[in-house]
Amino acid sequence: MLVTVHSGAVLGIDAYPVDVEVDLAAGMQVFHIVGLPDGAVRESRLRVPSAVENAGFEFPREKLTVNLAPADVRKDGTGFDLPIAMGALAALRYVPEAKLGSKHDLELTDIVFSGELSLTGELRPIRGVLPITTMAMERGFRAIILPMPNAAEASLVPGIEVYGMSTLGEVVRFLNGQLEVLPTVADVASNSDANAVDFADVAGHGHAKRALEIAAAGGHNILLVGPPGSGKSMLARRLPTILPPMGFEEAIQTTKLFSVTGMLRDGLVTERPFRAPHHTISDVGLIGGGTGVPRPGEISLAHNGVLFLDEFPEFRRSTLEALRQPLEDGHVTVTRSLVSVQYPANVMLVAAMNPCPCGYFGNTRVRRCTCSAEKVRNYKSRISGPMLDRIDMHIEIPLLPYDTLRDPDGQTSAQIAERVRCARNVQKERFGEDRPNAVMNAKDVRKWCELDEKGHAWMRRVVDKLGLSGRAHERILKVARTIADLENATDISVDHIGEALSFRTLENSTTQPRTSAPQVH
Repeated sequence: MLVTVHSGAVLGIDAYPVDVEVDLAAGMQVFHIVGLPDGAVRESRLRVPSAVENAGFEFPREKLTVNLAPADVRKDGTGFDLPIAMGALAALRYVPEAKLGSKHDLELTDIVFSGELSLTGELRPIRGVLPITTMAMERGFRAIILPMPNAAEASLVPGIEVYGMSTLGEVVRFLNGQLEVLPTVADVASNSDANAVDFADVAGHGHAKRALEIAAAGGHNILLVGPPGSGKSMLARRLPTILPPMGFEEAIQTTKLFSVTGMLRDGLVTERPFRAPHHTISDVGLIGGGTGVPRPGEISLAHNGVLFLDEFPEFRRSTLEALRQPLEDGHVTVTRSLVSVQYPANVMLVAAMNPCPCGYFGNTRVRRCTCSAEKVRNYKSRISGPMLDRIDMHIEIPLLPYDTLRDPDGQTSAQIAERVRCARNVQKERFGEDRPNAVMNAKDVRKWCELDEKGHAWMRRVVDKLGLSGRAHERILKVARTIADLENATDISVDHIGEALSFRTLENSTTQPRTSAPQVH
């Protein structure tokens, strides 16, 4: 007897349908699973029989063949336990295929099943429930049955009934009309503590706060340079508090990424992510990959939010260089022998570093630097020119005197966020869509960053004297455009260009850090 049960598998942050075809035929007892299963799926041959029998049902004693279609795509994970068990039970008539006994007028073909089984028949949570539920809704399925801990996550998808179950026995009784279960209702309330951090906590650093406001307004990458304890991490961790709130589509996309990694805990992700991996992270950990189906890395988990790389020069050179293309394209493509997966990676990069290995170069007022000029150059050279080219703004964060530390300026995150929101609205009207200045292409830059004759003459001297690359020149114009947007100015002035240049001097400094725009005559 052949029974087909519907399920799904995750590829990237999306899912595709999988038909679990269970064929029960006469012959010696044997259990085969085909359709490119990975190790976890093949182990279902051991989990499912024990789960079925310990739940109080008989497992087939004949030849049982399970095909996971389409058979040319590798299947991974433990989510196929439940659909395989349901196929076997339907083949033995424990569950009817049509006109189920539930009061919801469902048939077996209307339902998608996904979940891991313990040996006792309990349902355990799985990864990637949100993409699978989205796929089920888009394919016209009426319901999805999955483990109870995954129900809240799946219920975020409208247009499909979500039933969370605790045991295999509950699933069978529900399908036979012996147990009434109500669909899970979505809870999209914010799960964050909006008052956790605030810019009002930061004393001084007016120049850095201004830079972070510009970065947030235009979505620009930024590098913070300063001695230990100067406040680099404190400033970076408050950046998400001034970014515009995520829209529903952004929230769903971010939640999918946390879902496929098994890191989702509180339903819909409503706050912009802030990811701060340690500098010992591997290329795979930062960019994504791994054996089998590639998993998203930290840059994708920071999608629609902030990726903070503290101790920037201490990261492996190959790891930093792997960031270059994702920062330009806004996505990561990971290719393996059997599969190629694309993950979104639209992030704001915030990097932080000391000015030298000992951390006190240029700060003789506090402590004398013990590094030679060669050590300082070598330290800075760990960050390649192409990598620096992709960072729009470089900010000096000095140590502050005592009186400044006692006197916060009182400017809150909410006040800064309001100015950022107004600037983003200007950009939304300009482009006709919700995207910041940082992602303007060359055509957009020519159209929206046009300079007058005075501005062209000034930029010509700057580019020729400092030897800036075409990318650096373009990014200076983008930052200047954002500064103009914050002032609600139609045209970019020389003052806007000058301020933008004051935020981009590190690649031109080898021994002495600058805190103001280079002088060009």
